[in-house]
Amino acid sequence: MKVFRSYRHPQLASACALTIGNFDGVHRGHQAMLALLKNEAQHRGLPSCVMTFEPHPRDYFAALAKKPELAPPRIATLRDKLTELAACGIDQAVVLPFNARLASQSPENFISDVLVQGLGVKYVLVGDDFRFGAKRAGGYAMLDAAGQRIGFDVARMNSYEVQSTRVSSSAVRQALGAGDMVQAASLLGRPYSISGHVVHGRKLGRDLGFRTLNLRFSHWNPAASGIFAVQVFGLGPKPLIGVANLGIRPSIEANDVNGGRVLLETYCLDWPDRLGREGGYGKIVRVELLHKLHEELKYDGLDALKTGIAKDCDDAREFFANMHNQCARQTTRDRI
Repeated sequence: MKVFRSYRHPQLASACALTIGNFDGVHRGHQAMLALLKNEAQHRGLPSCVMTFEPHPRDYFAALAKKPELAPPRIATLRDKLTELAACGIDQAVVLPFNARLASQSPENFISDVLVQGLGVKYVLVGDDFRFGAKRAGGYAMLDAAGQRIGFDVARMNSYEVQSTRVSSSAVRQALGAGDMVQAASLLGRPYSISGHVVHGRKLGRDLGFRTLNLRFSHWNPAASGIFAVQVFGLGPKPLIGVANLGIRPSIEANDVNGGRVLLETYCLDWPDRLGREGGYGKIVRVELLHKLHEELKYDGLDALKTGIAKDCDDAREFFANMHNQCARQTTRDRI
């Protein structure tokens, strides 16, 4: 999948089949829409294209109003969003910076400048609650009328449900906020995961006897937080099991190297000797959060923290042992 940061990039296809949205999480509802887009694009002999935004429009308006609490928790980083879009077979993605210029653009100018002149749309697929343009003044009816006038098709996809639950980014955020990783996985169609480059931290973990892989995020408000049993991909042919802390680490001083920012710290329960002590740094890893053990805790000193981490490791091993036993029993039943 080709990724562009402008709708005027010279390497963009001259025409496309397009869908527009934030696609936070790329959940099963998004996946159904992307499958329909890809099918329509193939019938028309066009590349499939997704237009998305960074930051999230609600992040922009929350910052403008100086009310960070109005910004929605983020399900996915931009890296993870683009990875999932590519996995859905999308040909090109246009990531537009959501700024004052875009926020103030009228719906009519968005259609003429961005969709028609910039992207050469021949087909546009939107969700049932799609709004666009300054003050969200544009909607499906306006887009459809413009398509009939200018010469591109417009379609609208209704909500997607799983077990009588409407699949939405809000529903995924709610599941993650509640620590219900099974429900989150059901809505996403896969286990919830976060990826990124492993960076150097304070090196406190090695002093405690629990060396961690650190993934740091700038200005990120995650939909999930707490202590999790996880699987780590990207360090070898097989995933490594471990324990991860996603959050601000309340037991650590706020003025440490991480500055109180959100950090995903992962301790692998069985570190491969072939990687060496420094073998994780600089690698891109993907961490699947499979089961929430508990919320972040503030421990009274490093000894208490060390004891708490050890218990988390024991609990994670028990979780994976139970999961292995359940899989073994299911395999036996399938053979019978």
